[in-house]
Amino acid sequence: MKRSRTSKSWMNEHVKDSYVKQAQSDGYRSRAAYKLIEANEKFKFLSKNMVVVDLGSSPGSWSQATEKIVGSQGKIFALDIIEMQPIKNVSFIQGDFREEYVLHALENKLGDLKVDLVISDMAPNISGIKTKDQAGIIHLNELALDFSRNWMKPNGNLLVKSFVGEQYETFIDAARKVFNKVVTFKPKSSRDRSSEIFIVGQKLKNME
Repeated sequence: MKRSRTSKSWMNEHVKDSYVKQAQSDGYRSRAAYKLIEANEKFKFLSKNMVVVDLGSSPGSWSQATEKIVGSQGKIFALDIIEMQPIKNVSFIQGDFREEYVLHALENKLGDLKVDLVISDMAPNISGIKTKDQAGIIHLNELALDFSRNWMKPNGNLLVKSFVGEQYETFIDAARKVFNKVVTFKPKSSRDRSSEIFIVGQKLKNME
């Protein structure tokens, strides 16, 4: 099959991308690592010995970057619908987080542990239908928020990828009920043409 102009353009952009080259040099599985690294540099939510849940983890660059900071005494639980090759000190579950049995599998892995940080790079399969894609990612955002509410330590933090659009402000309002502060962040490593934006929930409120 002849390659389209769009795919050629994407490949040229990818090859020339400085973050792609940096990821290869630093040993990260994708350029997405730098989105998490930038967010942590700004918000300081990662530290040694933390318990972290990485939702939408494959191919694993966020787990790699997290492991470098939390160290061998930390615990990272990663989950994705797509298979992820092993990473040291990372416990991986393959499955769709929208399914109850997958959530239960993660909860069983956690046992009595409470979580310091939830990071989510989850996104729906993009259909090109804006309203459908927007509803899909907001649903994933809501699942990450609900999980955080139930499993996070006091003063824990949340980082989720989202898209600005319908229901976005409603989700922001919902997050403000759970966290003391909610801010948005667009990393430099996020491509200019990307509509993604990251939402940071800081310091889980005492919900009792």
